[in-house]
Amino acid sequence: MAAQRVFPLSCVVQQYAWGKMGSNSEVARLLASSDALAQISEDKPYAELWMGTHPRGDSKILDNRISQKTLGQWIAENQECLGSKVKDTFNGKLPFLFKVLSVETALSIQAHPNKELAEKLHLQAPQHYPDANHKPEIAIALTSFQGLCGFRPVEEIVTFLTKVPEFQFLIGDSAATQLKQSISHDSQAVASALRSCFSHLMNSEKKVVVEQLNLLVKRISQQDCVECMACSDNTVRAGLTPKFIDVSTLCEMLSYTPSPSQDRLFPPTRSQEDPYLVIYDPPVPDFTVMKMEVPGSVPEYKVLALDSASILLMVQGTVTASTPTAQATIPLQRGGVLFIGANESVSLKLTMPEDLLMFRACCLL
Repeated sequence: MAAQRVFPLSCVVQQYAWGKMGSNSEVARLLASSDALAQISEDKPYAELWMGTHPRGDSKILDNRISQKTLGQWIAENQECLGSKVKDTFNGKLPFLFKVLSVETALSIQAHPNKELAEKLHLQAPQHYPDANHKPEIAIALTSFQGLCGFRPVEEIVTFLTKVPEFQFLIGDSAATQLKQSISHDSQAVASALRSCFSHLMNSEKKVVVEQLNLLVKRISQQDCVECMACSDNTVRAGLTPKFIDVSTLCEMLSYTPSPSQDRLFPPTRSQEDPYLVIYDPPVPDFTVMKMEVPGSVPEYKVLALDSASILLMVQGTVTASTPTAQATIPLQRGGVLFIGANESVSLKLTMPEDLLMFRACCLL
């Protein structure tokens, strides 16, 4: 009997403090839709749904015909399911972690080194960098979402330094002056000045950051601060919830929010072979996310085989999944997660006439 290479997963939810609470969270709603026994606590945050083999969130296999309990255990004994290139390149391990995030407040600032720097940092400080891999990311909005990407034009940052004294205090006079003077110089001078400003901000003592943010919240709550759009809603929210006061609150004055027409967050491309498939492919050859939107009028949709293991998330719709090697069909509905081994195709038959929305993560080398 052929080994099962397509099977459903039960995935781990991370309850970080910045997540949306209870059923307000899309993560919680996906969980509740896929598992009738799931109980959502309205007073707890549901921040992230992890789909993959991470040691702190190894997905469980929902198929009692498979002896291994988790996806990580199964892949360790069935490495060929990764695809030949993925297996050889990533030493027999699944090279990505697929997530859904539901964000209520600003996340902590993270710095993701490239591959070369990751290897160097791993050798220097393995306690802080436990592996030598880089961590490129794709962000795809399922609902309206605000993301900060890159730096604002220097002129805008200088305006904030002038109009927001708390921001100026944390940046410091020297770095602020350097930035103002860089406007008339070349891009290298601007980059150096931005680095200095960001370093001063991020290295500020937490106590000082909290003091300055409280002063800012108090000041803008007592006056109209329409000239400083960046410091209005988000900063006031942070001030009203002290446990979330963080230096990242002020990063919005350095970073900017891309509009849907801008391409700074990996623009999607549409597949020429499949009219229902949109591909999000970052400029690093580690992972790809495919978005599949299938009209409810299409009774059956075929998920094509790839030379890579993949994980499929059903965001909308109800189907039964079948494969040439499977003995039985797999019911899949909103919130359902399916592991698909390399070179396996899957047929999805709609059981209700509603549109399908799915996302599939894989590694195309």
